[in-house]
Amino acid sequence: MPIDAAKAIAAEPRSAEISWDHKDIQLYHLGLGAGIPATDPDELRYTLESRLHVLPSFATVAGAGMGVVGGLSAPGIDVDLAAVLHGGQSITLHRPIPVGGRATSTSRVAAVYDKGKAAVLVLRSEAADEDGPLWTSDAQIFVRGEGGFGGERGPSVGTGQPDREPDRTVERPVREDQALLYRLSGDWNPLHADPEFAKLAGFDRPILHGLCTYGMTLKAIVDTLLGGDVTRVRSYSTRFAGVVFPGETLRIRMWGGEGRVQATVTAVERDDAPVLADTVVDHT
Repeated sequence: MPIDAAKAIAAEPRSAEISWDHKDIQLYHLGLGAGIPATDPDELRYTLESRLHVLPSFATVAGAGMGVVGGLSAPGIDVDLAAVLHGGQSITLHRPIPVGGRATSTSRVAAVYDKGKAAVLVLRSEAADEDGPLWTSDAQIFVRGEGGFGGERGPSVGTGQPDREPDRTVERPVREDQALLYRLSGDWNPLHADPEFAKLAGFDRPILHGLCTYGMTLKAIVDTLLGGDVTRVRSYSTRFAGVVFPGETLRIRMWGGEGRVQATVTAVERDDAPVLADTVVDHT
């Protein structure tokens, strides 16, 4: 069987040493659209090394996202990558991410769920440096056609959205070249750059990385409701509900609450087609 859930979960975690410096942080932020306007003091926190802070979603690309890659090649996992979809993503911050550092990243298959027509892998990566834990990152990966093996269905999680008008709504343009820049942070999937490959995958043109939209949304929430203070973020989760094409505009609706922001993200040019759903930022 392509997925042996018991074997995958019992496998020894894989560890790797990762490192990053200010250039990796700046490149990641630029890939999210930071730096417009270039001289805006609020944007310089993302682009100028002397003022730099780290958006917590950087955890998803640190070490070129090796946790997800390692998880898909774990013992007990033998799947067709063409059947793989990134269904959701969450990160928990144990403390602010430093501008430069070295850490040990440990990855494992934390759970395998049977959704009937698909299997869901929860690929967990944990990073720690000499001072202790930094972050925990969970990627929920759908594998089409691999369900029906009699495993646990897993939790049905969904936050929905508050039954009221959003507290804030902002729009963020996606540049035509944004996927080309974002992929320099480590996701080289040609789906995001090569029109011919995109057509083979069923799209008429390349699509934006879901994790780019994920990072853009967190930046918008931090800048709009958290006073631009990245250190206030404690955790951030979302469900990927649809694609984004370079050149489109994201509409981000936000609802604030005590220690929590909920959000939805849609594509303006396609009649508010869903992009991110069940999006939650817990903060101080």
